[in-house]
Amino acid sequence: MEQSALKKTHLYNTHLSLGGRMVEFGGWDMPVLYSSIIKEHKSVRTSAGLFDISHMGEFLFEGPDAKKFLNIILTNDLSQLESGQGQYTLLCQDNGGVIDDLYAYRLEEDRFLLVVNASRIEIDWMWIRSQRNANYKSLDLDMTDISDNYSAMALQGPNSSKILSFLFPEILTLQKNNISQISFNNEAIWASRTGYTGEDGFELITPNIQAVELWEKIFKGGQSLGLAPAGLGARDTLRTEAGYSLYGHELNSETTPIEAGLGWAVADHKINFLGKDTCVTQKKDGTSRKCAGFKMIGKSPPPRENYIIFDSSEDKREIGQVTSGTLSPSLGYGIGLGYVESNYAKPGTSIEIEIRNNRFPAEVVKRPIFRKPD
Repeated sequence: MEQSALKKTHLYNTHLSLGGRMVEFGGWDMPVLYSSIIKEHKSVRTSAGLFDISHMGEFLFEGPDAKKFLNIILTNDLSQLESGQGQYTLLCQDNGGVIDDLYAYRLEEDRFLLVVNASRIEIDWMWIRSQRNANYKSLDLDMTDISDNYSAMALQGPNSSKILSFLFPEILTLQKNNISQISFNNEAIWASRTGYTGEDGFELITPNIQAVELWEKIFKGGQSLGLAPAGLGARDTLRTEAGYSLYGHELNSETTPIEAGLGWAVADHKINFLGKDTCVTQKKDGTSRKCAGFKMIGKSPPPRENYIIFDSSEDKREIGQVTSGTLSPSLGYGIGLGYVESNYAKPGTSIEIEIRNNRFPAEVVKRPIFRKPD
């Protein structure tokens, strides 16, 4: 896609002023880095990083039947949420194939917010509307795609709560996965204690008009505590270390939540939801392949997407494929995620990754791949 055709967030000029290197991502012109991926990654692990996530989508559902409808189209159970709580969940086809993974928040008793992946906004919205129009027209709810009206940013890292409390003291009481409406310049914004890095952190959703000032105030307030702007490159290495899935890599329409290791986000006790039959069967009977984390053993180039995974025994046969791979800035060696035959997915299993026509030893590890020492 030509650069001029890419969508730009309301923080675009801010990124340029900070030296952001812009790249295409999901149809958006986004910063991949400012200084270096490794520096930004380490800032998040040791102090804090500020990410623009305005490219992500937001859908609002309101009305007496909002919970009922969402519990049909999503795998997790929204009835378990109190007002102000959120949960990770998935949107699936009838056959269990994943359309998207997302966060669902219960704002009030009959009011819900979904935050979806940037590259899936239109696809998700079309799918949700088609389900409503085809099968659930009688339900009493209103659905609105509010993505174009809002910007979002993520403050992540061990110093994030201290930094954000300079602006919003009430943020200190917000629990993990919870969301609250707070005021900035007399405008309501949403703040959730969530993230995609494996660190403590917050995600803020604000009307577009407030985005630049909110970013600048957070950034200025965090300078003394080591806050750095962080781009998509660091966001990807951080989520890989955390073992988190990325749509288009670990997840797609041919992959089920159970294969991806996300069975914990599938509430099979619900009476019905799209994809239930497949998910329940796979939970009971198992799957032929599973997503596994791995680390490279010894000196090797970093693993990358689509590299082939092999059995390390004398057989040396192909058993899977890498879906995400990188040199871990925190660990100093190659790590990744990939799909392997199920009997190779147990932590401790020896495997080999083919990199540039040579095979290098690796080992399956439990996710998260990187764990901070206690």
